[in-house]
Amino acid sequence: MDIATLKALKPTEYQQAADGYRATSDMASTAKDEVENRISASIRNQLRGDAADAALRELKELGKNFHYIQTECALAATALNGFAFDMAAARKKLEAALEDAQAAGCTVGADGSVSFPAGGKETDGKVPEGGTVSPSSSTTDPTAAAIERQAVNMHPNPNFGKAVGFANRIGDAVREATEADAKWAPKLRTLKADDDLVVSDRDWADVKSDQDAVGDAGKKYLASLPQPPRDGSPKDNAAWWKGLDDGQRSAYISLHPDSVGAMDGLPSTVRDEANRVVLDETRARYQLELDSLPKQPMNEWTYIASNGWASKVHTDEYMDWYNKYGERYDHLTKALNGMKSIQERFDKTGERGLPEAYLLGFSADDDGRAIVANGNPDTADHQAVYVPGTTSDLNGIGGNINRMADVWRRADNEADGKAVSTITWLGYDAPDDVVKDAPFEHYAYDGAPAFNKFLDGLEASHTGDTPPHRTLIGHSYGSTLIGAAAQKGTLNADDIIFAGSPGVKVSGADELDVPKGHVWNEEGGSDPVPDIGRYGHGGDGFVIPSDPDFGANQMVTDTHGHGGYWNAGSKSLLNQALVVVGRGDDVKLKPQPDTFDPPGYWARVK
Repeated sequence: MDIATLKALKPTEYQQAADGYRATSDMASTAKDEVENRISASIRNQLRGDAADAALRELKELGKNFHYIQTECALAATALNGFAFDMAAARKKLEAALEDAQAAGCTVGADGSVSFPAGGKETDGKVPEGGTVSPSSSTTDPTAAAIERQAVNMHPNPNFGKAVGFANRIGDAVREATEADAKWAPKLRTLKADDDLVVSDRDWADVKSDQDAVGDAGKKYLASLPQPPRDGSPKDNAAWWKGLDDGQRSAYISLHPDSVGAMDGLPSTVRDEANRVVLDETRARYQLELDSLPKQPMNEWTYIASNGWASKVHTDEYMDWYNKYGERYDHLTKALNGMKSIQERFDKTGERGLPEAYLLGFSADDDGRAIVANGNPDTADHQAVYVPGTTSDLNGIGGNINRMADVWRRADNEADGKAVSTITWLGYDAPDDVVKDAPFEHYAYDGAPAFNKFLDGLEASHTGDTPPHRTLIGHSYGSTLIGAAAQKGTLNADDIIFAGSPGVKVSGADELDVPKGHVWNEEGGSDPVPDIGRYGHGGDGFVIPSDPDFGANQMVTDTHGHGGYWNAGSKSLLNQALVVVGRGDDVKLKPQPDTFDPPGYWARVK
């Protein structure tokens, strides 16, 4: 890099190139949505057979390719904008130094040297002559800087000191541009896929390293953008996002999709776009890591004799493997299973009319987190947010997603043409075991703030002319979290449904932040969980929503067990759907007794 090159460089040309890459990214995003949410959805909804299945497989791969193009082109756009920002800063410094030198009567050479005119006090009848200085090789070395200052102070021509300053400013600008060029060139070269037609796990795993590389190089560029609010409310987040231009939004999504995807209050389309990048990148990394682990030994079990009995135990070979790799193997396997379930929901769009899915939250850390919506909640007239209970984690997210798909289908039938969105919210660490963990309330209180913030985010991101009707559905310990959220904050909801609740941390429906008569409850036959709350803790149990003095509407429940509330064709499912679409007056209620004896009896009567 030299002065002539830096002077001739036009950062706007790189910004225009960035706009081109971003436009390509947008086109790939549109193509992906067309393939996944219209073409594939139409095939699922209308066609059956081997040919249809084969077409869907090919379209799925095409959609994946478009998604990869979308992601990498957005990252390339951000890198080009970062390069343009750095070069523009260096060029601005150069131009300022050249203008100041010219104004001071100095001349700048092609090599950055500065010629200064004669000046100063006459000595022996002569004015000190002018001369030429070159940029310092280093302006950061303290010794060199001290020697330079001494020379300036001793020189009889004051123009000498000015020329030294101009030369150093010019040198700094050229060095800054040279460093930017050296920094960005390898980053841009790495933003390309393998020379083939397959987007592999390796390609997607490299996305994360590309994000880190571009993010590290673009720190100054990113710092120049409007910064997201620190611990902002959903309204703050929404206002910040609205204030960004398209390039700035693309930069944040491409460099920090995990942060953008987790921000309550942002549009659901934006969170979905960001979280799908995180999902695909994480899935690829996890699969590559799992493939790299030594295979589990075939001879896992053996038998030993003990007191005349044969006992089945793990082999030494297996235990040696498990001690080294088992914990990580289990985490990777379970997380990948959960990610597969989320992808399967994406792949069901159009099946029996199921709308497009939105991934509003995702993390594979620890037990994992996932928030999946059926239909866009930002445009829905009716929203339902379901909180699953004990043992819920990323590994088992599929069943919970399916429950809300069933609620969506039933609610859509009862909605009189209004738009419905049903959401599975696994945004907290649920208890792992009914006996060992579920009795502890900290799981509910730890997760409550995130739940309240998510509900406020739904309010902030909604774009309809009128506020949506929002229903909360808590199953098992999920009902406990909803109660804790009401205690510690304000529930942004219109109706609440509890199913199989062991207790909700409040003593009555009037403490749950919804209008009177808008708390509903289901307790299925042979569901043991309500009795755990009712009679647990050494007999000192909770007041639970199934008990008449709690004040909830006891809905007719024709299902059995702890997980049957969403059985297809059941009154239990229909009643939930009617509440979700604001038709509570049509819900079938259980007959209630004039007196209450014994505890919990009438709550279990059909």
